[in-house]
Amino acid sequence: MKREAALLNLFCVVAALAFLAMAVLNALFSDSFLTTDNLFVTMVCLLMALLFAVNPLLYLKDEGRLPIPFMKRNVLAAGVPAAGTRGLPQGLAPAAPMLDAKGRAVPPDVRSMVANMKEKQP
Repeated sequence: MKREAALLNLFCVVAALAFLAMAVLNALFSDSFLTTDNLFVTMVCLLMALLFAVNPLLYLKDEGRLPIPFMKRNVLAAGVPAAGTRGLPQGLAPAAPMLDAKGRAVPPDVRSMVANMKEKQP
């Protein structure tokens, strides 16, 4: 499965670069760039490049290999104590969020059901 995803992502990157090259070549080698036909061809090429580039970018984001700037990371999930909890006793520090198999935060209702199940077990 990993090889198939890598091959499809490689194909998407090559196609995106090809459409970007077509848009640049259209802009450089057209006699009058600001005609309706040339602008339409350029926009179609850029849209197709975006269409093919989205899949590999989302794959890299899901794998955690694409850093997203200006996005706050979950400090508690990283194991670092949150700001302002240094002086608090151990019992008053906020608990780390419960995560599912994919690393997403579990909703509060599911968290309460899990807590109820843990209480009933001997």
